[in-house]
Amino acid sequence: MPHLYKKTFKGRTYWYAREVHRVDGKVQLKWQKYLGTIETILAKLEESKASGKPVKLITESFGALFLAHALEQELDTIGIIDTVVPRALREKGPTVGEYFFYAWANRMIAPKSKRALEDWYHKTAIQHIRPVDLKELTSERYWEKWNRVSKKQIEEIGKRILAELWSQRQQAPETLLFDTTNYFTYMASKTESELAVRGHNKAGKHHLRQVGVGLLVDRATSLPLYYTPYPGNLHDSKLFRRIIDEIFGVILGFADGSKELTVVFDKDMNSDDNLALIDENRQVHFITTYSTYFAEDLASLDPKHFEVLDTPKNRSLLIDECHTDLLKAYRTNLNLWGRERTVVLTFNPVTKRKKMYDFIKKMERLRVELLEYRRKYREKEPHWRSPKTIINRYRNLCEDLHISHRYYRLGFTEQNMSFRKDASEVSAAQAIMGKHLIVTDNHDWSTEQIVIASLDRARIEQQFRTSKACCHVRVNPIFHWTDSNIRCHLLTCVVALTCLRLLELKLGGEHSAKTIMEEMSHLNSVLSWRKGAATPEFQIEDPNELQSQILAALGYRIENGSVLQLQA
Repeated sequence: MPHLYKKTFKGRTYWYAREVHRVDGKVQLKWQKYLGTIETILAKLEESKASGKPVKLITESFGALFLAHALEQELDTIGIIDTVVPRALREKGPTVGEYFFYAWANRMIAPKSKRALEDWYHKTAIQHIRPVDLKELTSERYWEKWNRVSKKQIEEIGKRILAELWSQRQQAPETLLFDTTNYFTYMASKTESELAVRGHNKAGKHHLRQVGVGLLVDRATSLPLYYTPYPGNLHDSKLFRRIIDEIFGVILGFADGSKELTVVFDKDMNSDDNLALIDENRQVHFITTYSTYFAEDLASLDPKHFEVLDTPKNRSLLIDECHTDLLKAYRTNLNLWGRERTVVLTFNPVTKRKKMYDFIKKMERLRVELLEYRRKYREKEPHWRSPKTIINRYRNLCEDLHISHRYYRLGFTEQNMSFRKDASEVSAAQAIMGKHLIVTDNHDWSTEQIVIASLDRARIEQQFRTSKACCHVRVNPIFHWTDSNIRCHLLTCVVALTCLRLLELKLGGEHSAKTIMEEMSHLNSVLSWRKGAATPEFQIEDPNELQSQILAALGYRIENGSVLQLQA
C-alpha cells in the first residue's frame, strides 16, 4: 500500500508518496510521486477539511491503459513473445515481450514515437497496472531489444498471437477478405532496406520509400487471421502468388472435413497462376472483381436488363422511396482463366451520377485547355509551334486528370490546330459508368450473396483506414531505419488494430473503437488524502454509465475505488 517517504536536500525536507514490492525476494520501488514540502501538504489538508472533500494529490489516466492490460492477459502477447525470444543470460529490465506490450498499448490509445513514450507513460497509472522502470522505455533500449528479434521469430510471434486470438473465438471463419496497402517512410535513399522501396503510394507520396502490408481478415468480425509485410514496389498479383501457400495454410486450418471456405479479393490479385492454384484446391473458393475494360460488350449492357437486388441497403432505399437509387445486377457465365465462371455485373445509379458529374467537369477542363492550346499554336508562341509537343502536353494533362486522352481528337495544319470530341469513345465510357464486374466459382451462391460478399471488402479497407488514423494505431509515417525494427513496429500495430476491433465486438458493435478509447482515457486514478488519514489512498474514479458498460464487457467493475472481476 502507499506510504510517505521523505528526502532531505540542502536542509529542506521534501515528501513523496511511494509504494514498494518484492521481486525475486528483493524490495524494489513500484512507484513514487512527489507531494511537496510539509507546508504545502498541510495547506492542502486544511483546504480539504474546509471543503469536506479529500485532497487530490495526483490524477493519472487509468481506464484506457487498463483495457490494454486486460486484453494482453486475454491474448498473452508477453508470454508468447518471451517464449519465442527468451531473456538473454545477463539481460535485465523488461523482457522483449514487455517492450512489445508497452509499444502496442500506446498504439491503441495515443500513438507516440519511442522517444516520447517515457513522458507519455508518466501521465498514466502504468505503475498500478504493470509496474516498469520508465527510464528503461527509451528509443535506444527499444532498438537494442528489437534488434534481437529475427525475421523468422517475428513471423512466428505473429502466427502464435493470431492463433491464440482465434482459439478463443466460438465461430470459425467461413468467408475471408484479403487486401493490401502501403505505408510511407522517411527513410533516406542510401539507407539499405529490402522492405522500404519506392512504388505507387496510396497516399500520393510516390517520392517516398514505402512498405507494403497484406492482410487477411474474417468477413464476419474483421479480425485478422494473417498479415505479411512486403517490399513496397511488389505488385499485388506477385505478392499473392508468393504468399498463397501460407494463406491456404491459414484458411484450411479452419476447414473441418468437407467445409468449404471463400476468399474475397480485388482485381489486382488476378492472374492465371493465382486462379489456377485456387482451382486446384476444392475446399477453397474465390470472389474477385474484374475490369470492365476487358469485357466492354458485357459492361455496356443496357440497365433495363438488370434486376433489383434484395439487399439491406436496397430495402432501406425502398422504405425511403428512393427507387432510382436501387442497386441492380445482371448474372451470366463467362470463360475466364481457363474455366467457366459465374459473373455478376452490378449497376449503381448513385455511382453513375457521381462519375458523370466528375466526367463532365474533366471534359470541360480539357475543352478550355485545348482552346488555349489552339490560340498559342495559331500565334506561334515559343514552345507552342510543334504539334508533337502539344500532343504530349495534352496527354500529360489527361494523366493528371485521370482521364483517357482518346475523348478528344487533335488535328494540325501549318496555320491552325483543331480538336473535336470523339462521340463513340465518350458514349462507350459513359455506358460502363456505375458498373462493376464480380467473378466467382461459387456457382451455387445467390446473386445477392455474391454481391454482398464482394461489397464487404470495404470492411478490410476500414481496417486500413483505422491503421492510418492519427488518433489510434497510426502505422505511418514509419520512423524506423532497419527492416528488423520495421517488422517489429508493424507487429505492434497489427496487435493494436486487433485489440481495438476486439473491443468493438465485446461491446456488440454499439460503439466505435475511437469512442471507447476516448471515453476510457477520461477514467482516472486518483491519489487522495483525507484529513486525519495516516497515508494517502489510491482509488479509481467512479465510472460513468458507458465506462461501466465497457468494463463489464471485459468482465470487470469498479467498486469502492478498486477494480474487481465480475463473478462468472
